[in-house]
Amino acid sequence: MFDSVRNNKKIVQIFLGLITLPFAFFGVDSYVRNSGAGNDLASVGDTKITTPQFEQALRERQDQLRQRLGENFKPEMMQTPEARLSVLNSLLDQRLLLLEAEKNRLSTDDNVLRDVIRKIPALQEDGKFSMTRYESALRAQGMSQPQFEAKLRQDLTLQQLVGAIGDTAFVSGTQAEAMLRLQSEERQFSELKIAPEQFDDKVKVEASAVQKFYDENKAQFEVAEQVKAEYVVLSLDALLSQITVADAEVKAWYDSHKDRYEQAEERRASHILIMTNADTDKEKAKAKAESVLKDVQKTPAKFAELAKQYSEDPGSAQKGGDLGFFGHGMMVKEFEDIVFKQKEGEISGLVQSEFGYHIIKVTGIKAGKQRALDEVRAEIESELKRQAASRKFAEAAESFTNMVYEQSDTLQPVADKFKLAVQQSSLLPKNPDPRVMAALGPLANPKILASLFSEDAIKNKRNTEAVEIAPNTLLAARVIEHTPATSIPFDTVKPEIEKRLKSEEAAVLAKSSGEARLSELKQGGEDKLAWSVPKSASRMQRGEIPPAVVQAVFKADVQKLPAYAGVEIGGGYALFKIVKINSPEKIDEAKLKGLQGEYGSIVAQEDLSAYLAGLRQRYKININKTLLEAKERQ
Repeated sequence: MFDSVRNNKKIVQIFLGLITLPFAFFGVDSYVRNSGAGNDLASVGDTKITTPQFEQALRERQDQLRQRLGENFKPEMMQTPEARLSVLNSLLDQRLLLLEAEKNRLSTDDNVLRDVIRKIPALQEDGKFSMTRYESALRAQGMSQPQFEAKLRQDLTLQQLVGAIGDTAFVSGTQAEAMLRLQSEERQFSELKIAPEQFDDKVKVEASAVQKFYDENKAQFEVAEQVKAEYVVLSLDALLSQITVADAEVKAWYDSHKDRYEQAEERRASHILIMTNADTDKEKAKAKAESVLKDVQKTPAKFAELAKQYSEDPGSAQKGGDLGFFGHGMMVKEFEDIVFKQKEGEISGLVQSEFGYHIIKVTGIKAGKQRALDEVRAEIESELKRQAASRKFAEAAESFTNMVYEQSDTLQPVADKFKLAVQQSSLLPKNPDPRVMAALGPLANPKILASLFSEDAIKNKRNTEAVEIAPNTLLAARVIEHTPATSIPFDTVKPEIEKRLKSEEAAVLAKSSGEARLSELKQGGEDKLAWSVPKSASRMQRGEIPPAVVQAVFKADVQKLPAYAGVEIGGGYALFKIVKINSPEKIDEAKLKGLQGEYGSIVAQEDLSAYLAGLRQRYKININKTLLEAKERQ
């Protein structure tokens, strides 16, 4: 019973989202009561969304993307108007739900909150809740225990509201079966490809057409303006490597925070559980438990065997009743009170809890202890270094920004002051496409590139302003080489243009030929085409068949076979002859339930969207577009 409760996946997912990603919600007070005078990006009813709240949410969204995308993450992803408006809309939706939760007096009591935290795998050691891990995880997020628990309580309260909406979503078995039959239908078809190369000898490209294409598309044959730059990066991580922590500081921190490093007493126990619930005859259950207790008392050495034979706890029975080690607050009170009073090897009498009747044997005791300084030294040093680096970065950021502006003809002074390396880029193109941008490393920032290609940076070789390219990371750059945009001569690109125009015209002829043949076949014309060996596909399982082919085959009218379809593909055209249709005779129940659940989730999401749309009409919402756009331009 205890193990099965701990494995509640939905609750685990909620918490993992909070631990591994920055928390999306703010405290209730900051939402409902913060007036945000002068800094309001939006309002919902009588409540405000301030600029600091928006910027925090924006940073959290950036952190989420950074963790999800890894090296593919680029800070500029969150600098578009669409991305910023998306973050603001998320805050508006959250605010609406908070107001509704408060209006409906929804809340989460202490027992539920405590139970959720205990069940988090990330906070467990040997399958049991660990206060040490809990505190370490909170420190890593820069949060205190009260802060986190307040936010988790709020999130669980919102889950009640969102869950109530989602629980009303319903997809019937009949609907799901119809969809599954449709997706499982298999069509057998042959293929005939009409390649553009078949028409190469029919295509002639005039010299005047090649010249005209070049004249009308000169931008395609330009080598973009380029610059080479040198740059310096001031980051929290760079400062972190410069910081040392004295042993005395570590000792002082340890002495003033000893409560953090206390390891509470833990006990290991096994139990035999005779369960009770609303439908159970409690007297019979108690009589059965008393009978088992007598057997245990007669042969205490066979406790594990008797647990396997009699215990009704599905999580521990087959393990001889073993529940592993656990600390205070991990079990229900009645169970815990007995365990922490018993001696090792001692067997209890009947212990009644909400789950039923327990017979408990304590099998191990880990005494509480204070973790030694040497054991936690590295942890303390890391925390003190990061604290010092954060303070140093906050102080250095202003000085860094001022120096690159005031000494605008060189980056060396600021590099010397903060012990930074002056780095040099390769040639950077103006207005690079996303693929090129992704390869520019720390210079892949629209604001930095715009500054480097400004007239002042190119002509006067002045430093750019310091730009925040990531949280706690500033970059300033300076142009050291400039290459103007140039056009590639016509004679150089003439063969390329000829090949391109010829290919395009051949593709037109291939499509025209394919459509003509398809029309003849559909009208009952004689079929003497050299079709390929038949192959099969369904909407669910297409294998290596391109999506466009599957779509064309399944859009075809198959009331009469053979049926024909066609589609442009690979620069040419392909014809398909559908010769057989197989519909499933029996429905796989597992697939049916899976599909029903999948579509139920879609319906639930649509219901939530509709609910939020209704709330947006019920509450007055104002967005300060001028301030939002000003933030976008910064």
